[in-house]
Amino acid sequence: MKKSVYSLVLMDDVVEAIDRLAYERNTNRSNLINQILAESVNFVTPEMRMRGIFAQLENMLSESCYQILDRSSDSMFALRSQVRYKYRPVVNYTIELFREPKDIVGRLKVSFRTSSRNFIEAVEEFFTRWMHMEDEYLSKVHKEGTPAEFENAKYVRGFLRVSENNELSENEIASAIGEYIKVLDKCIKFYFEHLHDEELIENMIHTSYRNYLESGVYVA
Repeated sequence: MKKSVYSLVLMDDVVEAIDRLAYERNTNRSNLINQILAESVNFVTPEMRMRGIFAQLENMLSESCYQILDRSSDSMFALRSQVRYKYRPVVNYTIELFREPKDIVGRLKVSFRTSSRNFIEAVEEFFTRWMHMEDEYLSKVHKEGTPAEFENAKYVRGFLRVSENNELSENEIASAIGEYIKVLDKCIKFYFEHLHDEELIENMIHTSYRNYLESGVYVA
């Protein structure tokens, strides 16, 4: 959305209050004033849309096995889950949405809090398998491979931008991302619970992912 510079005459006390609130919300004065004015005239800003998506995500995931973390900005949403392994390592999921999407609407970052070399190697093996599987199932959508990478025990997955003729609603975006996190988390945990059963892991991951794709709106 295009932005322009405007001159406003405001009371100093009002500006101080705005600055305090902007600091609390981890934003700046101009952005906060823009949001306040948009709300007063019932105009939906990108920030408001992102907050709506994250609010629905929180409703979807808060009653499951996830710990929702405090949101530090309108464009970021984070949660964590525990994996059944020797030292109960934690897997962190961070969703970032872009204010003005170009190629992708946002990305998911998955990282692990552990110093175990064996665990990190197992994580790398899992995501190598996961990315290969996504390339296989989404080959018609991503002819050059899904927008994902794994490096330094961190998985990053981009979400394709929906065309203007097929724009998804807040609920559909939240549902697609939330269901993706749930199936990924389910497969990660199953993988570490059955590390020595290659065939069982392969069948479970593929079945779970196919069910996700067949359930409706999905992350592409």
